[in-house]
Amino acid sequence: MKVISVKFKENGRSYYFDPRELRPQEGDYVIVETARGTECGEVVRGLHDVPGFTREVKPVIRMADAVDIRRMQQNRADVRQAFVICEQRIAAHKLKMSLVDAEYTLDRSKLVFYFTADNRVDFRELVKDLASQFHTRIELRQIGVRDESKMLGGLGICGQPFCCSRFLKNFQPVSIKMAKEQGLSLNPAKISGSCGRLMCCLAYEQKSYEYLNSITPQVGSVVRTPDGEGTVVEVNVVSGTLKVRSNVESLAPRTYAREDCVYLRGGKRAPRKPDEE
Repeated sequence: MKVISVKFKENGRSYYFDPRELRPQEGDYVIVETARGTECGEVVRGLHDVPGFTREVKPVIRMADAVDIRRMQQNRADVRQAFVICEQRIAAHKLKMSLVDAEYTLDRSKLVFYFTADNRVDFRELVKDLASQFHTRIELRQIGVRDESKMLGGLGICGQPFCCSRFLKNFQPVSIKMAKEQGLSLNPAKISGSCGRLMCCLAYEQKSYEYLNSITPQVGSVVRTPDGEGTVVEVNVVSGTLKVRSNVESLAPRTYAREDCVYLRGGKRAPRKPDEE
């Protein structure tokens, strides 16, 4: 299937659309129909094939003209004032919710507000209040804390802008098991992002750590070294080194390369046989 990729926000994910007979190039703007209504989006990748993709995609309505682009820019300017007004109305109704973002559809037929909340919120009266204020259809959409970080952006503990707001399009599952596999501190303050969830970057090197752990004798393993048998007391899977305490009590622990040690028995995990490749 030949499609184009279109995004609607600076740090948002891209979506596939059928260009039909149109041939938009990267950087062009197109008018499309989405679940939120009529939208003006930027083409981030021109016509290309997606092997194995069979799901039906919506067609591009037309190329955006100067009027559409001005309207989109005006909507983005007006939504700032709408955001402030909505915050004031939330305070007036004494609702326990935090407003994150707002956006108009291109034809201004709908105004969507994104918010976070710890529990379910009865915002029916708020919707009526906002509808009488803006004279358009109002939609309030509750999002998670990860989506909030993606929308607002910021700097992580590494000093770099958030991965989610910079290049991550979809959130991947992250578990505490990954931190254990990588030998990281299990202190939540050290492995959690600004959103309060486990850092997305824990998943980046997980497969490499799984492989290295599978071929490395773990702490407590008995191995044969060039100096005789001993017990592994410390492991560095990245550098591929083992600190081994010799069975001869008078000898202090020594560090060996992983390749110089032969696993015999014991330990938390027995190393697998190396791949023939």
